[in-house]
Amino acid sequence: MELVDKINKLKKDKKAVILAHNYQRPEVQDIADYVGDSIELSKKAMDEKDAEIIVFAAVDFMAESAAILNPEKKVLLPSAGARCPMAQMLTVDEIKRWKVHYPLLPLVLYVNTLASAKAYCDICCTSANAVEVINSLNAETVLFGPDHNLAEYVQEKTGKTVIPIPERGFCPTHLLFQPEEVQILKLQHPEAVVMVHPECTAEMRKIANFVGSTSQMCKYAKESAAKTFIVATEEGLLHRLRKDNPKKQFILAYEGAVCPNMKLNTLERIYISLKEEKHVVTVPEPIASKARKALERMFEVRH
Repeated sequence: MELVDKINKLKKDKKAVILAHNYQRPEVQDIADYVGDSIELSKKAMDEKDAEIIVFAAVDFMAESAAILNPEKKVLLPSAGARCPMAQMLTVDEIKRWKVHYPLLPLVLYVNTLASAKAYCDICCTSANAVEVINSLNAETVLFGPDHNLAEYVQEKTGKTVIPIPERGFCPTHLLFQPEEVQILKLQHPEAVVMVHPECTAEMRKIANFVGSTSQMCKYAKESAAKTFIVATEEGLLHRLRKDNPKKQFILAYEGAVCPNMKLNTLERIYISLKEEKHVVTVPEPIASKARKALERMFEVRH
């Protein structure tokens, strides 16, 4: 029996659902029940009333969010080593240090944070709804972590003062994109539309035709009349973009833009994780209940 067939049989027998982030390997995306960004997937997990097990092919903070929002389900992370470097950049101690200096400011945390950090924030946001979340707050100055570039982007869009914590939190993969690479590609494809993730630098955002999250890029590419796109985000998204738009061309803005952590999830690891119910993601209830409020508050904001 092929590995894919074995996974599908186990999935059926165990009443499991497989969720894969847009940055996963093509074969992992293809076997998943749902492919999307982190919060789209956590919402899908909440909608799967009959599922008893969620296999979340992504990184640690996403699986934690799924576990927080679905306490009655067993959440599995196929590779225990799949950790988000940016999420590790914001510790609880760092949050406490900033709150001493700014005790009255609301704290907004990007979902790309660990549950322990989320427990200390007022509201979470995604890259898709960060602008709406900041605008929904009755405050002209906010603390925002951990991505410095997203904080800068939100400040540009809202006109509010957005203080990044830590000062230079970043996504290592999105920092690889450079305007010079795009200029070279534009010489070869002058008609191409440039799509850039807000985790990229300000220099990259300035040369973009469109700035948005992975889910917003998918929507934009589908609705755009353009036939060629230069894409500045992790290379896994191109598989989905090409699948959804077979008559359009998608070019990665930098060939080395691969998140090694996202790619740790393989079909073999998904099979073992599901078969042995290995790498169960748990969040202590005192942390989970506080983080759940911040996530639920985020869902209430229009985006």
